[in-house]
Amino acid sequence: MTTLVTGASGHFGRLTIEALLARGVAPGELRAGTRRPHELASLSARGVAVVPLDYDDDASVASAVEGADQVLLVSGNELGKRVAQHAVVITAAAKAGVGHLVYTSAPRADDTSLVIVPEHAATERLLADSGLTATILRNNWYLENYAATVAQVRETGVLLTSAGDGRVASALRSELAEAAAVVLTTEEHRGRTIELGGDEAWTFAEFGAALGTVLGREVTVEQLSAEEHLARLTAAGLDEGTAGFVVAVDGNIREGALEGGTHDLSVLLGRPTATLPDALATLV
Repeated sequence: MTTLVTGASGHFGRLTIEALLARGVAPGELRAGTRRPHELASLSARGVAVVPLDYDDDASVASAVEGADQVLLVSGNELGKRVAQHAVVITAAAKAGVGHLVYTSAPRADDTSLVIVPEHAATERLLADSGLTATILRNNWYLENYAATVAQVRETGVLLTSAGDGRVASALRSELAEAAAVVLTTEEHRGRTIELGGDEAWTFAEFGAALGTVLGREVTVEQLSAEEHLARLTAAGLDEGTAGFVVAVDGNIREGALEGGTHDLSVLLGRPTATLPDALATLV
């Protein structure tokens, strides 16, 4: 069985390929699709087929998908372009007769105000209309999304947030990639939509306390209004677009968009997800 992983030179795609290999999938059964094949020379040397795949190049997508039995469609990272890019892969997969497509979506994509969701929801609708057998992995927030926050807190001792008491069921990217590998190597999850997140959702007060322990320093958590948060971030040098995105996500967290509520990730992994201190230690 040939499995194509798109976006294979990105963090998630590469981790999924490593997880597939760790689960015993033969390198010759894996196809790594990427815009930057030269970055995957080490995988090629291990016997993984590395092929050009650019979401903006229909011909490269069609060539990469041809002959694949299943495809992991790792969502693109170009906001505003993702629906069209994903549609190219879905169309090619349907035309090629791919038996199973797995897509990395967002939490509660059919019922949430989360700022990143509209493109994911649109992609899920495309999949529903495609005739493909699809598994939707609704991945909660990667803890790695807070790497810059951890660096800032290490320097200043201050954690800024406008999320209030909202909770985040984050997980390590490696855990979510391993879950994708489980789904790609088992039959029983085909056709499911699975909400994936950490076992214990945390508040920013708890995040700050855990980070203080990991960093070995006192951390002050400052709860701000959205307006104050935006002003503080831009004053610190963050561009307005990025600062606005951070504040919008904190607003979504305040509303409960990332609070999780299932243990499907740990069930797929066969073990509990990493505790918040252990997960944060990987970023320090």
